[in-house]
Amino acid sequence: MMNGKVIGVGALLLVLPLLLVLRWIGSAQARLVEAEASATGAPAVAIAAEANEAYCTPELKQILRRVLQSCGLIQGGGGRGCQPVEAKSIATMSDKDFNALFTPMSGRGGIIQFDQAKAELDAQDTSLVDKVFADRRGASYFLVVSRASPEGAVQVNRELSRQRAETVLNHLETAFHDPDLDKQVGLLWLGEEYAQLDPTFCQWSRSGTSGGGCNQDELNRSAFVAWIDCRL
Repeated sequence: MMNGKVIGVGALLLVLPLLLVLRWIGSAQARLVEAEASATGAPAVAIAAEANEAYCTPELKQILRRVLQSCGLIQGGGGRGCQPVEAKSIATMSDKDFNALFTPMSGRGGIIQFDQAKAELDAQDTSLVDKVFADRRGASYFLVVSRASPEGAVQVNRELSRQRAETVLNHLETAFHDPDLDKQVGLLWLGEEYAQLDPTFCQWSRSGTSGGGCNQDELNRSAFVAWIDCRL
């Protein structure tokens, strides 16, 4: 019996140093991670949720994925061109539901209001575009959704809204010289045919508001711009 106790105590004495060494190694690794995080200013554990905001519903992700594929921005997409003219088929939902997807983005975006029948940006427009684009916060995709008010022919307004979207893109290319711009910016032009903005969008930051009011026709002579923090 005495021999068994001696053997047991001996085994414990042999194992104990090993356990202490393993514990020390684990503690040292933890300290190393904390030290590296402190040096870089990064959290010890990455927070992936920062790139997937609450508004990133399955419906919004579906629309975003289709737009980005049309623009050739994600794998499996077509060539660079951003020509999702048939917006209803891309969205596959009602005007109201489509607009509701974007209302939570008011704090991340802006509405660029154009003069009637025009697609040129003035200084106030470019200032708002630049402000919104510079506030990226780690987001991957910048969406430009352009419209036209109901005056004029349908085809004319469709083309006008396309010009407005591309004017915003051209400005971004000139102002920022970002080599990854073609992989970041998605365009969707709606003309007058789909998802006209209602007065709830008057709460967004808007350019072209020197009159102080919010006229619905003026609101739809526009392109809204926003970074989208969604993981696809």
